[in-house]
Amino acid sequence: QVRVVESGGGLVQPGGSLRLSCTVSASRFRLYAMGWYRQAPGEERELVARITIDGDTRYGDPAKGRFTISRDNAKNTVDLQMNSLEPEDTGVYSCDAERNIGDAIVVYWGQGTQRTVSS
Repeated sequence: QVRVVESGGGLVQPGGSLRLSCTVSASRFRLYAMGWYRQAPGEERELVARITIDGDTRYGDPAKGRFTISRDNAKNTVDLQMNSLEPEDTGVYSCDAERNIGDAIVVYWGQGTQRTVSS
């Protein structure tokens, strides 16, 4: 069973920076595309950033120019560096691991970590 565990949540002041980390217990982590999503109170979950198995990245509108996603296949981790944080960045941040197996797409989700941006 693949486990996805997020870490790095907590409180940060507006304008600050923080780094979220996602660790995946998979023997072939390099075969998983990874993503970060967030859900603000009362809102639907939205894409923050994704990174493919080849290292190509894609960002949701709120993250462009401020956040950076990266992966370390040797450590089975994907990190999200967040800069210039705003109160609107508050929410539960979740990580997913996605892999193609034959004709199927298998997705594993973490429990999520709360990030609050407030003075």
